[in-house]
Amino acid sequence: MIYVYSIYFDHMNHQPTAEFILQQIAQIQRMDQGILSVIRQGPQGPYYNHQCYENGRNVSRYVPAEQVPALEEAIEGYRRFQELVKQYVQLQVQKTRAQRQAGLKKKTPRPKSSWPRNKKSNN
Repeated sequence: MIYVYSIYFDHMNHQPTAEFILQQIAQIQRMDQGILSVIRQGPQGPYYNHQCYENGRNVSRYVPAEQVPALEEAIEGYRRFQELVKQYVQLQVQKTRAQRQAGLKKKTPRPKSSWPRNKKSNN
């Protein structure tokens, strides 16, 4: 079973907004990391294995056939989450850089010192 997600956004602005991405993240109901693979074929069908890293170690678990669709959905949810977070980070970096650049263009004058200036003599 494969789940297909699509992002809809304003056609004038070819990039989704940060708020839209956060809404998409909030809609993800299940997540799990790792991969699902068939370890062998049995008389009743394939036997599945879920492999992932936990606490820096590779962990492998048997998955009953009836749990496979839910696990595939959870793995796809995590993949989708990672993709959306990457897009969110890119948007925030662009926004931060644009704000910093706008700040450089303004170049506000330095405040004048309250100390009296002594004129240098031409002697």
